[in-house]
Amino acid sequence: MRAVSISIHGGVEVLQSGEHPIPEPLADQVRIKVAWSALNHLDLWVRQGVPGHTFPLPLIPGCDFSGVVDAVGEQVSSWLLGDRVTVAPGFSCYACEKCKAGKHNLCRDYGIYGETCDGGNAEYAVVDAKNLLAVPDGFPLDVAAAFPLTYLTAWHMLVSRCSLQEGDKVLVHAAGSGVSVAAVQIAKHWGADVMVTAGSDAKVNKGLENGADFGVNYQTKDWEKEARSWTKKRGLDIIVDHVGADTLPKGLRQLAKGGRIVTCGVTSGAEMELNMAPLFFKSLSVLGSTMGSLQDMHTVADLVFSGQLTPIIDSRYDFADIALAHQRMGERQAFGKLLLQVNPAVE
Repeated sequence: MRAVSISIHGGVEVLQSGEHPIPEPLADQVRIKVAWSALNHLDLWVRQGVPGHTFPLPLIPGCDFSGVVDAVGEQVSSWLLGDRVTVAPGFSCYACEKCKAGKHNLCRDYGIYGETCDGGNAEYAVVDAKNLLAVPDGFPLDVAAAFPLTYLTAWHMLVSRCSLQEGDKVLVHAAGSGVSVAAVQIAKHWGADVMVTAGSDAKVNKGLENGADFGVNYQTKDWEKEARSWTKKRGLDIIVDHVGADTLPKGLRQLAKGGRIVTCGVTSGAEMELNMAPLFFKSLSVLGSTMGSLQDMHTVADLVFSGQLTPIIDSRYDFADIALAHQRMGERQAFGKLLLQVNPAVE
């Protein structure tokens, strides 16, 4: 089968396209003939490497992918050959206390396809049967690949970690990223008021088209001042932040009493100075979040498949052009998801 693998960390030149053996599913696994694979910022981290973290190289990346069931393990009875599916990207042991409590992302053995083991940048991929999500007839497989990781992440950040409520004032940084696109839609679905920031007027406008109530180009305006004006100085209830050093310390100053700032990444840097005084004076919360539970994933999938949440596609690429897709994501020009068509014949 054709697959893209990474043997060493580096630039797009380390993406190696070549022939690999077709994987065989274990007893409780399913093999998918991959139709589409979506890029996430995680794919860039896997390619570039992360200081202090070891990836199991060589590795086939790709944590979001859809397709049809091609083979099933001997213990699998819930899936049939030809079933249209997409994949819940996070997997766990499903047996420990955390898993039994429905907190799969806190399992000691939690992993992500394309990061912890081989993923979907290949013509065929093997996953646990529990991780399959049925794609309704007529729902496009490219869109089905575009939502699992980012919408699961955003849902867990807002709903599970921040207890999102109707009427909350929510700020979402970096409006064009996959997680931020999802966060805006989820916050609006719950009846919140949403402000976005972005680095260009074009992205701000797209953020407004995505449902945000107010937007700020942080290159030309002071987003803190604009946030104070937007909330009439009452402060923000929730800030969705995966930028890090450039925004998180300032965000603490803009939270209302009882406010929450939730982070799932630090693209601008992990080390920062925080003024902790507002934390206790205003009963604030700084929350970390990674992925979410399998139940969260099924809830999000139902909302997407019913049209209540709508993934935004930035661009589509042939599988052979994966390096171009990585370049576009790295340049931060995209708004929404970048997709790779792996098997054009699979629909």
